[in-house]
Amino acid sequence: MPASSVLGRRIVLWARALFAALGLASGILLLPRCTPWAIAVAAAFLILSLLLPFRKSSHGGAFALMVLFADTVFFLVLVAAGIGGVFWLPAFYCLYLMGEAVFLYRPPEVLIVAVVSAAFCIAVQSENVFLVRRTSLLMGALAYAFSVYKKKLELRMEQIARQAAQTRADALRARETERQRIGSDFHDGPLQSFIALQMRLEILRKLLERDFRGGMEDLADLQNLAQQQVKELRAFVRSMRPLDVGGPNLYASARRICENFQKESGIPLTFVGGEGSLKLPDEASSEIVQMLREALHNVLKHAGATRVAVALEQVGKALELSVDDNGHGFHFSGVYTLDELELLRLGPASFKRRARALNAEMTLESRPGRGAGIKVRVPLP
Repeated sequence: MPASSVLGRRIVLWARALFAALGLASGILLLPRCTPWAIAVAAAFLILSLLLPFRKSSHGGAFALMVLFADTVFFLVLVAAGIGGVFWLPAFYCLYLMGEAVFLYRPPEVLIVAVVSAAFCIAVQSENVFLVRRTSLLMGALAYAFSVYKKKLELRMEQIARQAAQTRADALRARETERQRIGSDFHDGPLQSFIALQMRLEILRKLLERDFRGGMEDLADLQNLAQQQVKELRAFVRSMRPLDVGGPNLYASARRICENFQKESGIPLTFVGGEGSLKLPDEASSEIVQMLREALHNVLKHAGATRVAVALEQVGKALELSVDDNGHGFHFSGVYTLDELELLRLGPASFKRRARALNAEMTLESRPGRGAGIKVRVPLP
């Protein structure tokens, strides 16, 4: 429980005891005008008020309702018996009673206290009641209004807390998914290349012991492999860098990715992109950029292509991304939809996962020995 809430409950408990003591003292001073039953009620209420602060849990359940009932009865006794009327004790206790009800109880309970107190003050026709009647009516109405507003705030806070918890859970899942993707990409890319390099170095060492000239020729091939691995590693590192992909910058980001690919790989690339702005969430734009990066990375690593064509355009109420190359193609032939690829377990897994996340249509065309093409159609909001 927050420290402020604990302090508030302590104030309520000891304020009740103070009012009970003042009520009993004023009743005794008013003898014999104050009736013995009113003195007895005030004394019993004082004993209850002094015991409550030492109880471990005085709020919640039936006992809390009993305490609220006792507070209400004491207020009615103050009003009916005229105890403390000279220094406005009933009016001040009315403020305390309504404040306690708002702070510790729910709107229905506050409404009951307010209605009972107001009805009693209206029904009793005594000069002792006239000074409290308006206070009771006004404070009852305000107390109920504040109680309803407090309940709405509590519900809103609970909703925000649930949303915050859900956001944290989504962030954890997204982070774990991204870590798995990075780990998978690193394992399938740079790590495999370095393992191959290590094996080639071991073979080269043994070859140099037997055939120095042949070893030197193999060393030249190994240097070419190392250069290729450097390109792949640079492409991998670049894929980790964030880009400004929001709205109208998506086309520019895609164009920049294509330019970097052509510069580093030396493979001619033709890019066709749209103009203007797109009403696309940043998350969707980021996924599209990652799909383009992955497609070009696969072309560089596996396709052996000498020419690539990329298109990113808005067609109707959808954004279409297509990547075509003239490389080796996949080991299968034909045109496949996303459902068919998943059913047959063909095509890049992470690419298919991103397409599903975007609720996009996807087709993959493989032409073994003549290249491959992939097209994604993302619906626009």
